[in-house]
Amino acid sequence: MTLDELLDQSGDDRLDREEAARIMEALRGELTRHARLYYVEDRQEIDDSVYDALFRRLQRLEEAFPDLVTPDSPTLRVGADPLEAFETVRHVVPMLSLDSTQEPEDVRRFDERVRRVLGDDVVYILEPKLDGASIELVYEQGVLVRAVTRGNGMEGEDVTANARTIPTLPLRLDESRRPAPALLAARGEVLMYLSAFEALNQRMVEQGAEPYVNPRNSASGSLRQLDPRLTAERPLDVLVYDVLAVDGATFETDHEALEALGDWGFRRPKRIELARTVDEILAYHEAFARDRDDLDYEIDGVVIKVDERAARDVLGATSHHPRWALAFKFEPRKEVTRIERIALSVGRTGRVTPVALMRPVMVGGVTVSRASLHNREEVARKDIREGDLVRIQRAGDVIPQVVERVDEPGRERGPEFRMPDTCPACGAPLHQDGPATFCPNRFECPAQLKGGIVHYASRPGLDIEGLGQETAELLVERGLVRELSDLYDLTPEQLVELPGFAEKSATALVDAIQRSRHTELARFLYGLGIPEVGQTVARELAAHFRDVRAVLEATPEELEAVDGVGPVMSARIRAFLDDSRNREHIEHVLAKGLVLEPPEEREGGPLEGKRFVFTGSLSIPRGRAKAMVEAAGGRVVSSVSGETDYVVAGEDPGSKLAKAEKLGVPVLDETAFLALLDGGAGE
Repeated sequence: MTLDELLDQSGDDRLDREEAARIMEALRGELTRHARLYYVEDRQEIDDSVYDALFRRLQRLEEAFPDLVTPDSPTLRVGADPLEAFETVRHVVPMLSLDSTQEPEDVRRFDERVRRVLGDDVVYILEPKLDGASIELVYEQGVLVRAVTRGNGMEGEDVTANARTIPTLPLRLDESRRPAPALLAARGEVLMYLSAFEALNQRMVEQGAEPYVNPRNSASGSLRQLDPRLTAERPLDVLVYDVLAVDGATFETDHEALEALGDWGFRRPKRIELARTVDEILAYHEAFARDRDDLDYEIDGVVIKVDERAARDVLGATSHHPRWALAFKFEPRKEVTRIERIALSVGRTGRVTPVALMRPVMVGGVTVSRASLHNREEVARKDIREGDLVRIQRAGDVIPQVVERVDEPGRERGPEFRMPDTCPACGAPLHQDGPATFCPNRFECPAQLKGGIVHYASRPGLDIEGLGQETAELLVERGLVRELSDLYDLTPEQLVELPGFAEKSATALVDAIQRSRHTELARFLYGLGIPEVGQTVARELAAHFRDVRAVLEATPEELEAVDGVGPVMSARIRAFLDDSRNREHIEHVLAKGLVLEPPEEREGGPLEGKRFVFTGSLSIPRGRAKAMVEAAGGRVVSSVSGETDYVVAGEDPGSKLAKAEKLGVPVLDETAFLALLDGGAGE
């Protein structure tokens, strides 16, 4: 279903059960995808208001058809599943989202609902809605023991080592004003200030790295670096604004809890105020909206919370948001300008994206001259053409977005936009994949080759120091590199002719490239940019096949035997490797004498060869349970099959339990699982 169809609620009161089920399934899929883009991958394709509209429609349909509510509905959870690069940790208490609005009338209705329950004597605490990366900070006996990203609201990624590098985060609570509690779980926001963000991007550009899109992405990306030393280099700050749980202290109000946080050494948001009326709330919101362009940090609204903590318990919460709080968001910054041309951008993976090149216009203090139009269907839906007057906004106050065309009666418009049949960068015939358009000429298309070189040389790839975006562009544009294998033929004499190179830097880059001939198999597989093969899958492929030839010749069934690889992934991997052009260029690289080391063999253990699948919630972190199995020689896989030896079922198990019972796979509860490890393997 298209986005317009998902947003159209005009016939909802006439839906039969079958049609409602179809729409709800489509809504769940779209909301889940955008939640993962925003919360896990730090990207955003639609405006918050569109997401909220989709979310509200699903809520209304679930109220009308309660028997069609599924356990994976976005209304029953917050955000999306965390990445697997860090250990997954359960939150002390759920980190809920906030219900939100841009309408003053909704604020009045919120106030009325609160007063119906609590009476007229209500005090609200008001604070800016910070646009950073949410984090849970857990202290035991006053010492920081855990820092966890928001993740899906119930569990997140353990980033303690990275959080410890943030200078403003207390590693031990200050007890000079009040004693530290036995346990404190606090919620905060990791930020990068605008001035620091601009300086960081300048450094990244100078180093040939891809700059961040916005401060929120830079804060989240910095916090989730696998190497804490990289996090330490980033100018991060953390502001703490909520006590999630505490043992050893009591607070009657939220502003008392905030005072305690300040006493314990936390930085808190500025301009926190108390209010008793809606008019005071509206005035607070208006003041921040007026000043937002002068702030050195991003906010997208203000937060209204009932101040009395006992009253919050009375009001309660849904599975998605507390009933005692509301986010009162700002209207997105919008301006009108004219599209001068629609250009085409070819990315590293071959995706061809239409881009609006516009007359420069200031939007919220930032000059905007280009914006992605996403794909051909999006251009057609909005009927955007060259020469059109359009209204643009910075989605989330950062990403430029064409909202709509501004009608100009009597003005003749240009022709409808059509995607070309051939790639604008290399002339290869373009392929359509749903609404997306791709150039299949992965290794010869100059636009893809530039990005491919950067990916190949990246830190998780072959880690070739000095080979960044700017250098890759020079190598391709000067004709020195026409495919990846040409990198290994470069000489210092060729490089010194390029801008920015001297004899020493040219020699250093050539030496770094030559050293990459001897590398890990997993790094090489990742560096090739094979669809679906990120760092985790590359490691699993390397561990499973242990030889590059085995990977190149693997059948779809053999690929699916690898942990984390399903039918769709295996088909995409196989299609890439079966393309004669891709295969030819891979062979050219291998012919340069690469030595690809497989990962070290795991020592055998009492559970050698046993395959485990986890489902449901365990009291121990999933990452630790996996490590215990692997230490005993077993493997943890993602799906249940006839080859599975054990399914470990925790609380609220999913469909994997039913499949295990159907296939006759032994099912262990947590106690039996730990007993098996103690008796057969130990920890």
